[in-house]
Amino acid sequence: MAIDLNAIRNRLNTLQTKVTKTDNLWKPQPGKQQVRILPYVHNPSNPFLELYFHFDFGGKNIISPMSFGEADPIVEFAEKLKATGNREDYQLSRKLTPKMRTYVPILVRGEESEGVKFWGFGKNVYQELLGFFADPDYGDLTDPVNGRDITVEFKTAAELGKSYPETYIRVKPNTTPISEDKNILEVAKDQIELPTMFKRASYEEMQGMLEQWLETGSVSDSSQEPVAETSQPTQATSPAGNVKEAFDDLFND
Repeated sequence: MAIDLNAIRNRLNTLQTKVTKTDNLWKPQPGKQQVRILPYVHNPSNPFLELYFHFDFGGKNIISPMSFGEADPIVEFAEKLKATGNREDYQLSRKLTPKMRTYVPILVRGEESEGVKFWGFGKNVYQELLGFFADPDYGDLTDPVNGRDITVEFKTAAELGKSYPETYIRVKPNTTPISEDKNILEVAKDQIELPTMFKRASYEEMQGMLEQWLETGSVSDSSQEPVAETSQPTQATSPAGNVKEAFDDLFND
């Protein structure tokens, strides 16, 4: 049997793409690490990128069209459930509402040669970072010359004796340039456009995933996004009649 070289090349390209996507995302390891938030070259006025995800939706993580200012049928369905006035429908609608995850481009100190990474975090870290950015005593943390490094400390759930891990940040008191090395400065400018990393589904595809999830409890599509620290499984725990009625009212008028 002849070897299908095209199939092998396609598979290799797929694997290489997945490695690239994984390498572009950064998660702190247990202990302390030092990072520098960079200006986002695709929007220099704001380094923060707010994206919305349906985490663990039928075992998958799906980026919400809300991230791109587009309609999300899962959100529309959640709103329809909320309007029924049923307590269980309301609880399910909350689970179906996408969660925001914020990203910033960074250089990890000591690993600058590996290029720009994107650090994703939840609400608490985001609020704390915004507080530093809003404080005139700290100024623009991303300033190439007068910015500040940040110490990120990650503690595991086991270490804390809790059911979830926690991340702590501490902004360095002294200002420093991103680097004196011109090569590193060039590396800092080489940034992907983050939202393009995630596979986007059309409205119709999202609607199909929702219908499949309601019928089977699982879906067959996903993004490459890692699960957030506080994500919870979304299961159809609402009375079947109410859910089906809400779905039919919304999409089968």
